[in-house]
Amino acid sequence: MYQTNFPREFKEGFLWGGATAANQVEGGWNIDEKGLTTAEVVRKAENRTELTFNEVTKESIKDAIADSTDTLYPKRRGVDFYHNYREDIRLFAEMGFKAYRMSIAWARIFPNGDELEPNEAGLAFYDRVFDELAKYNIEPVVTLSHYEMPLALTVKQNGWVSRKTITSFTRYTEVVFKRYRNKVKYWLTFNEINAGTFGFMGTGAVDSALSEDEKLQLRYQALHHQFIASALAVTQGHTINPEFKIGSMLARMQTYPLTPNPVDVRAAQENDNLNLFFTDVQVRGEYPEFMNRYLSEHQVKLVMEPDDEKIIKMGTVDFISFSYYMSTVTSANNAGDKSVGNMLNGEKNPYLETSEWGWQVDPVGLRISLNEMWNRYHVPLFIVENGLGAADQLEADGSVHDEYRINYLREHITQMKEAVKDGVDLMGYTMWGCIDLISASTSEMSKRYGFIYVDQDDDGHGSLKRYKKDSFDWYQHVIDTNGREM
Repeated sequence: MYQTNFPREFKEGFLWGGATAANQVEGGWNIDEKGLTTAEVVRKAENRTELTFNEVTKESIKDAIADSTDTLYPKRRGVDFYHNYREDIRLFAEMGFKAYRMSIAWARIFPNGDELEPNEAGLAFYDRVFDELAKYNIEPVVTLSHYEMPLALTVKQNGWVSRKTITSFTRYTEVVFKRYRNKVKYWLTFNEINAGTFGFMGTGAVDSALSEDEKLQLRYQALHHQFIASALAVTQGHTINPEFKIGSMLARMQTYPLTPNPVDVRAAQENDNLNLFFTDVQVRGEYPEFMNRYLSEHQVKLVMEPDDEKIIKMGTVDFISFSYYMSTVTSANNAGDKSVGNMLNGEKNPYLETSEWGWQVDPVGLRISLNEMWNRYHVPLFIVENGLGAADQLEADGSVHDEYRINYLREHITQMKEAVKDGVDLMGYTMWGCIDLISASTSEMSKRYGFIYVDQDDDGHGSLKRYKKDSFDWYQHVIDTNGREM
């Protein structure tokens, strides 16, 4: 039967907003009993193409712990949201935000990760943030772990390689679920959980001295422990408050075959499966057969406890959230030129433009991803990161003319709208990062994403004054019209 009642626009209550992470905005790294996190021992890059977030060794951690400054570690200072959250949230409200995606810094609540009692000063800070958001009817969307686990868990037990970390994590999640049960409805367990396949940033485990085979074994074992921790947290959260909506979060790595050659098509299909494997586990509640084959062929032998499969099956998520910045190309023999981007190291697509950081811009790829994920899972989808990093210029009059960002976002939101017309159940869109912040990949400030300009340079100099960019007013109108006018 032909259906004519498919949705033609974003639903009522669509969660328009913006997104940040504690380690990139908060600052206040050494006050109120907060502990060091894994993000705060990653040195800033020397150039724009150097990705430092996984180049961590036992020696570099010792050097970072001994360094009591933020000079080499910009994520320690962020943009001082810790002291400016009221002003920043007021600006979000002025834009009309319905949702603000943020993370709780685990080390603010449990400074070493494994204490038996939480740090009240940390809990109280997030109480103040959630109360401020509630004042403006902005829904917090809270990531429980966003590349910022307590560093002490790395030093003591190599992060997620140890099964002990599951216990520490679920103690933390129980505390925050109970504390904020009436203040937060939407939760995400692990940010871009597939980052664990790249190393330290995702696993909190130092593996720089290992062979490639040993790294693969370590990383998938750490990821298995994260799957268990995520599933336990979902079950725990639903018990504490059945109204909680708890989702997974994936760095979506849409890829296309370089040519119609079937071997390229198959290579792209395999890469796509390796990306969607994570949501397969968290939505369907089991390891897919193709992944069992992959692990076997790569001699990865996961250590599991007898109840692990049952835990994963019981703790499936309510929705899928994901980041989308770019797409890539795959060939069977790696024949194309390489591209760089949000953990993507595939091949360049000759049909796409690139940003000044080399990220390929592909709005249509967002529609493709939305449709593929909807058809595969049939659970609600939530775009919680999408944005353009650029070197914005602050003019003498305090203005920032970022038409390029407006164009980028308009093109992506247009494709979101098309996906909704296709029948995709889309919950919301929180653009990354709604206020300028420290880059995750290079720890630089000059790679700016926000609607709000923050006066700070790569060395931490500046007044921290906030300025509205042209995109601020544009996004305000988008939200006010529920995406009908752009």
